[in-house]
Amino acid sequence: MGIDNFIWELDGWIIVAGVLSAVSAALLGNFLVLRKMSLLGDAISHAILPGLAAAFFISHSRNSIPMFLGAVIVGLLTAVFTEWIRGAGQVDEGASMGVVFTSLFAIGLVMIVQAADNVDLDPGCVLYGAIEFTPLDTWLILGFDVPRVVVVLSVVTLINLLFVVLFYKELKISSFDPSLSTTSGIPSWLMHYLLMTFVAVTAVASFESVGNILVVAMMVVPPAAAYMLTDRLAWMIVASAVIGSIAAITGHFAAISVPAWFGYHSTSTASMMAVMTGVFFLLAALFGPRHGVLVRTIRQRVLALRILSEDIIGLVYRVHEKQLTTKVNAQFLCESLLASSVSTRVSLFFLARKGWIIHREQGFDLTEEGQKHAEQLVRSHRLWEYYLINEAGVDENKIHEHAERFEHFTNKSLGQRLSDATDSPSIDPHGSPIPPLKSDHNDSGS
Repeated sequence: MGIDNFIWELDGWIIVAGVLSAVSAALLGNFLVLRKMSLLGDAISHAILPGLAAAFFISHSRNSIPMFLGAVIVGLLTAVFTEWIRGAGQVDEGASMGVVFTSLFAIGLVMIVQAADNVDLDPGCVLYGAIEFTPLDTWLILGFDVPRVVVVLSVVTLINLLFVVLFYKELKISSFDPSLSTTSGIPSWLMHYLLMTFVAVTAVASFESVGNILVVAMMVVPPAAAYMLTDRLAWMIVASAVIGSIAAITGHFAAISVPAWFGYHSTSTASMMAVMTGVFFLLAALFGPRHGVLVRTIRQRVLALRILSEDIIGLVYRVHEKQLTTKVNAQFLCESLLASSVSTRVSLFFLARKGWIIHREQGFDLTEEGQKHAEQLVRSHRLWEYYLINEAGVDENKIHEHAERFEHFTNKSLGQRLSDATDSPSIDPHGSPIPPLKSDHNDSGS
């Protein structure tokens, strides 16, 4: 089936179920990520299997209420056991979670295999979900046939949203600083177990749509991707819900379209939704404006080129200041600044474009504008050397490398404060003149 054959009664409800599952999980997943407890969401989503199996043994059916209660109880016990093992055994929190959820998950699998012969239970459904069959089980709501899973997930999403909104401050403080939370009258342990309760409820509600294994993708990956995009919690929550929703929508369309490119029929929608969350996380990790790998690399490279450009005009200034006969060419700059030929030539290109440097027969020279910037760069360097020796008591042999770094991040305001702190000296510790401050000079290092 392709996108052209989209049917709302089937595909529409599948997408709605996926979106609701993603949003309900992402709302809570943000706080798991911030608490560095992402594995606990995974642990609970796996460890509820014994509760599900026990409910099946007792009820001999897939009745929602016994299944829900059994899974939630075991989910809460997972959080309790994890904390108990961590405290009593003095082991790492990740190790305690691993012990609890693998043990309970294994017990649950054994119980499910035994229960499968007696009740309508498919282990594959437990693990991978059955979101494709969502539209088949409906409830009559206001005269409309609405899938039961959609109704349940709608209620859970609303409850999670109210929980996050009403306890936003408490969740925020207890996530970033549990000690401050407790001293402020907000018991961090209470917020922890409340959060675990809602995580367990959400895991159970999502059980039939995305399965126990894949629910963790919706609970962790969209918040982790949002974390790469922003440093503000409120926006992180919104972004995670949006990313999860888009992943659910694109995941369904990808499940029915992508396999056809390779000559196959459609694949598991829930699995493809999880794959799409991974795709969006990868995009966020690469291109995120705050923490993206490529963006951070480009930003660092641009900063390195800016510093090299300033080093070049500073070196040219000193050569002319000392009236040296050295020919200032690209090779001289590379050797003096220990820079690569490519970086040096790129910096020279941009300096020429900015009108700070010009190439003459005897080598590179500063323009009038470049001379102004070079003077203030050298001024900052020599003021820092003076300050480090006379005010900070730094050894004279170590001041150059410090001043070399500080000069690139000294704007006009900081330069004036530095000058005032050193009583505006005219000579640096090495006997070189300190250029005066130019009133029309733009801030550098800003």
